[in-house]
Amino acid sequence: MGKATKRKRKAPVPSTAKGSVKSAMAMVKSNPFEVKVNRQKFNILGRKTKNDVGLPGVSRSKAIKKRTQTLLKEYKEREKANVFKDKRFGEYNTKISPEEKMIRRFALERQQNYGKKNIYNLNEDEELTHYGQSLAEIEKLNDIVDSDSDTEERGTLSAELTAAHFGGGGGLLRKKASSGQQDEEEEKPKSRKELIEEMIAKSKQEKQERQTRRESALELTEKLDNDWKEIQTLVARKTPKSERKDKEVEKPKPDDYDMIVRELGFEMKAKPSERMKTEEELAKEEQARLQKLEADRLRRMRGIDEQANKKKPSHVSADDLADGFILDKDDRRLLSYKDGKINIENEEENIESEEEGEKDEEGEEESGKEDNENEEESEEESANEDEEDGAADSHSDLESDLESEEESPGNKEQKKHKTNENESQTVEKLDPKMEAAKSELPYTFAVPDSYETFQSLLAGRTIEQQLTILERIQKCNHPSLAVGNKAKLEKLFGFLLEYIGELATLDLPELRTIDKLVLPLYNLCQMFPEAASDSIKFILRDAAHDMEEVIEVKGRATFPGLDMLIYLKITSLLFPTSDFWHPVVTPAFIYMSQLLTKCRITTLQDVIKGLFICCLFLEYISLSRRFVPEVINFLLGILHISLPKKQAQGYTVVHPFTPVGKNLELLLVCDKKDLESWQKQNLPLSIVTRLKETSTTEMNHIRLSCLALCFDLIKKCAALYESLPSFHEIMHPVRTLLTQHVPVNEYPEQMQEWYYSALKELESKVKQYTPLICEKKKPVPLKQYTPKIVKVLEFGRKQGGSKEEQERKQLIQKHKRELKGAIREIRKDNQFLARTQLSEIMERDSDRKRKVKELLGSLATQEGEWKAMKRKKGKN
Repeated sequence: MGKATKRKRKAPVPSTAKGSVKSAMAMVKSNPFEVKVNRQKFNILGRKTKNDVGLPGVSRSKAIKKRTQTLLKEYKEREKANVFKDKRFGEYNTKISPEEKMIRRFALERQQNYGKKNIYNLNEDEELTHYGQSLAEIEKLNDIVDSDSDTEERGTLSAELTAAHFGGGGGLLRKKASSGQQDEEEEKPKSRKELIEEMIAKSKQEKQERQTRRESALELTEKLDNDWKEIQTLVARKTPKSERKDKEVEKPKPDDYDMIVRELGFEMKAKPSERMKTEEELAKEEQARLQKLEADRLRRMRGIDEQANKKKPSHVSADDLADGFILDKDDRRLLSYKDGKINIENEEENIESEEEGEKDEEGEEESGKEDNENEEESEEESANEDEEDGAADSHSDLESDLESEEESPGNKEQKKHKTNENESQTVEKLDPKMEAAKSELPYTFAVPDSYETFQSLLAGRTIEQQLTILERIQKCNHPSLAVGNKAKLEKLFGFLLEYIGELATLDLPELRTIDKLVLPLYNLCQMFPEAASDSIKFILRDAAHDMEEVIEVKGRATFPGLDMLIYLKITSLLFPTSDFWHPVVTPAFIYMSQLLTKCRITTLQDVIKGLFICCLFLEYISLSRRFVPEVINFLLGILHISLPKKQAQGYTVVHPFTPVGKNLELLLVCDKKDLESWQKQNLPLSIVTRLKETSTTEMNHIRLSCLALCFDLIKKCAALYESLPSFHEIMHPVRTLLTQHVPVNEYPEQMQEWYYSALKELESKVKQYTPLICEKKKPVPLKQYTPKIVKVLEFGRKQGGSKEEQERKQLIQKHKRELKGAIREIRKDNQFLARTQLSEIMERDSDRKRKVKELLGSLATQEGEWKAMKRKKGKN
């Protein structure tokens, strides 16, 4: 029974596909082990359930079938580059029946072949040829007609030929033709001979027609050429120069665009430039250049001629093998004999003389290298004489020693006199060159170890020479060239600062030289900023200590010298002054403010120095616009000492100025002549040292210049501090002093202009005060007793919201579902591939095992047979 049931399951094959599927589904559903029921925890009314009952076996078999049709195919064709694709019409279309496929394929084939028949059908005019012969005539084995001049009979077949080849059919045909039955001839088909003759006649006729057409075309072209030449003489007429000029004038000028296009067309293409050299490479090149120039200068100073050092080219014969290029010098000596023996003593003497000559040459190089040139000249002369002797006699190598022994002492004295004369002539020529070389500056300098050597190096030099010396010291001792150069150049910065201070303390300070020396000082500061800041801080610290000591001893301080003022100016040039805090500028700032507040104004020199410090302050704060009250107080005091003695009203004077004292009228000028003769002039710093030698009129002019400078500084301060909210309160005492106390009418016109411009700058600023307002804060609401409703979230349930939010949530849910499905399918694909790979491996292993068993079996049978044969042989 069991077997029968199995046969029933496998055997029935339904006629249609639908019937087989239905029967299979019915068989599966009838089997309770193939059905999976998805139970629900709660039954909800109105909810439709889709997957109450599932068929996992059916779905699994469908998935495996689909994978075998798609994934397994791809897996098997993974290493194949070429794929055979059947591109016949409707091959993969199951909806079309085979009869329709055949009909459509036949129609497509007819469409493709249509139009190909006429590809090889040539026109009547065209004719295929081979080496000038017609292919049609060659195929028919007829005599080829050479030219059109041949007769018609030449191309026809003779009667004998036709009788020989065709059995005498030609005679019968002629008889029938002669009988005169024309109607019968028209009805009868033509023979081969007649067809061939007709074809030949036609070809001749066509050839003749082509020839006539060609000749007529040639005649027409010749006639056309002749006519064109006649017309060309009329057309190509040269225009006169006057008409040409008019035409040239009428030509339009090219546009800017055309000009640019032409320039770009003729412009040279960019070439790759050389690599930018580093700072170290540039320093090395500069050092090598200066060393070469210094060597040339020393050579010219010692009187050594450059051309004498250059070796003259020695004569080289045509037979010279040039195999002695490795030798530095020719150590070969002439062979000489004395009393039938080789003279060895002369060789030893020559060796000793050469060694002494080398020592002498070294000593002469240190002293001046003058004798070396004369020795070389004498050697060249002697060499020339030896060459002449050698040309006269071929045995010069044997006779040279004998000639040298036979030379008399008189000849030697004559040669000495000649050499001395040559030396005197060369010295006379080289004297001006030597003097010029001595007067030149050396090209290489070592960094001085002490300030004394540095001072001696620059002493007595012009400004340009001092700058070149400092530049060459920096280039020859660049930090990248040697290890200790950095420390040496750092010392050089301090020496240069000290030298500038010394120039400033002279009776006549060399301010132009100081101005020029600021550039090398700036370069050194850029190279070594830490050393430069340390040296300037050291100077500022010393100056501040000195001022404190003077205040402790005398109770009041004095303004520093000109050197300190120059150091303060140099600080503003070397370091940034706009920083909020700087290790060098901030101490200088504090020191200047102490000078304006602690130094008493007793002389006109103090006034000039104080105004110079005010100018420095404005230079320091030009970018940061920092408020400096010391400057405003000092300018107020300067205006106060320019007024006659009276009680200050509307303003207060701050230290170092006093409302009462002997130095109140320090800038007051009462002489009308001096007031009228005054002209505005800049106050140089060098005037501080020359005030004692000036006259009263010059002193009055200096006072007026100081006052004009004060007005200018007030104007600049007003422009700087106009953005401050307390600007009017700061400038109120200055404004009251200018408007109420300054005698403007007594001053000259230029001074009045300065005065009114400063006053206008102060009064043009409008008071802009913003009232104080409390900070705006968000008002705190009063506490209320209304209940606060909090939405309780129910987890596991879709919350309500807007339509867009719901759609977004649905999309997110779909995306999650699809992602999970894709991951599940990928996992199943991998499992399917793993099963197929495992099955392949198992098949290969089973095949290998089977083959191994077969081999072992065959070997065992062979071995058994061999042993049996062996036993038989043993028995026999």
